This record gives sequence, structure tokens and C-alpha cells, in this order.
Amino acid sequence: MAARELVVCGTASQVPTRRRNHNGYVLRWDSEAILFDPGEGTQRQLLLAGITAHQLTRICVTHFHGDHSLGLAGVLQRVSLDRVPHPVAAHYPASGQEFFDRLRHSTAYQEAARIEARPVAEEGVVARTGAFELSARRLSHTVDAFGYRLVEPDGRRMLPDRLAAHGIAGPDVGRLRRLGTLRGVTLEEVSVERRGQRFAFIMDTRLCEAVWALAEGCDLLVIEATFLDRDASLATEYGHLTAAQAARVAAESGVRHLVLTHFSQRYQEPAAFAEEAREAGFAGELTVAEDLQRVPVPPRLP
Repeated sequence: MAARELVVCGTASQVPTRRRNHNGYVLRWDSEAILFDPGEGTQRQLLLAGITAHQLTRICVTHFHGDHSLGLAGVLQRVSLDRVPHPVAAHYPASGQEFFDRLRHSTAYQEAARIEARPVAEEGVVARTGAFELSARRLSHTVDAFGYRLVEPDGRRMLPDRLAAHGIAGPDVGRLRRLGTLRGVTLEEVSVERRGQRFAFIMDTRLCEAVWALAEGCDLLVIEATFLDRDASLATEYGHLTAAQAARVAAESGVRHLVLTHFSQRYQEPAAFAEEAREAGFAGELTVAEDLQRVPVPPRLP
């Protein structure tokens, strides 16, 4: 199992279908598992996908339309039922605080878990860990909505042949990493820059500046494609993207792997979304998401 991957729990938009559950996505990133937009039925989809409540470390809600948040009640109660020992952070638009509270306390249950509510009131960094920085940007939808971007810090990759040439091995490699220099040898002499990996999650929105900012240089971009381009006027009216619009953003932003999702029930053939994305100019790796699919984060570039 990949250490960094997207686990797709649901791919429908407002109305689920026989083949597509409401939204739900888990990003597994080393020791963290971040649940994005748990729509109705997410708890069962997690079970089918093999994701346990104990694995969840963070929840991110883009906005409080039902297909992105009605599953929050069951997930939070499950975290308590299973007595998850670590705190679980919850990020969501601050303007939807009443909806978060209603979902969290929608029925009677014993709260046995530590849910750390972290409402997002403005754009910027919402969390920093040793492994990544998580930020939010305001989207253009019919209600307050935010997209999320995860960026791993840049680092350095050690070069074994150069280390050997300078006689540096074992614990000395770690000392050189920490100190930057050892016995006259600098870190730059025996390593090269390693670009941090980047991920973005963009749901219900019209085209806006934040969409490009979130997608910029992503290794993996998960983005809504509710409509096909023939229905672009509906997309604009209801605050959504077409597959072609999402693909153009990905192409212009240098995205390596594009995941299209959040499909309207009016479309029965998923191949049309892939065709439209390619016609719009996206040449990278492309996935038209299916429920319970696993999508690995692309390996680092040399």
C-alpha cells in the first residue's frame, strides 16, 4: 500500500447514483489520513475502502452543502465510538459554524474523542506539521467555500557517491544534515535539492484566481468536474466547473496527475469527461475517479 495516496470514497455531486456515492476522499500522507468532504454514506464507504476511524487525523470540509458534509455526523460519532486516542482536527468555513455544531451534535452519543474544531475565517495557512503545510483559499460558489492545498517542505537528497568520496558514512550523514557542514564538507557538496510534493483539493467553484493558486505545480490535483462543457452556462450559474475548465487549469498550472470527480447525475458515461479533458489540452496523467479507487501520489521527479 502506497504511503501517499488518495482513497476515493464517493464521486457523485448533489444526487448519488447506483454507481456513485456522495463525496468523500481520504488523503493518506505518511502517518496522516485526511478526510475531505464527507458526504452522506461516507462512514460505510470508509469501511469498504479499508480506512478505519483510528487512521483519521484530520477532516477538511470545503463548504456546508449536504453532499459535502452530511456524513460528518456519522464520522465524528464513529471517532468517539472507536475511542480514537489522538486528537482529530476539523477545518471548515467559519461562517458555517452553526452547521458544524448541528452535525456534531445531531444525535445523542457519548463524546469520547478529542475533536479540535479549527474554523477557517480567511485565506492562509491553517495547519503546520513536520511533514507539510496546509493552507486554504476562498473559492467562488453559491455559499462560503474554501479549497485546500498541502505542501511538503523542500529538502535535500543525499548523493551516496559524493558522500563516499568524502568518506562520510553512518551517523555522520545525519550530523551533516543537521549542521550543514562536517569536516570541511558542506551539505550542498554531497546533496541536491529535493522539491516537496504538493496536493490540492478543489470542490464546488466557478473559475476564479484561487483555483489556479491552489493547483499551481501540484503533483496530484483533485478537482470537481460537475458538468461537461456543453453545459458551461449551468456550471457558471450554479458555481461549478466543467471538465474542460478543470483540465485547462491543470495544464496551465503544471499539474502532474489530474483527478476529476463530483459528477452530475445527468451524465452516464464517464469516458466523456476524459475525452473533454484531453481535448482541452491536459497531457499529464489523468483519472476520472470511481468510488473506492486508490490513486497514488506520483513518485518524485529525479
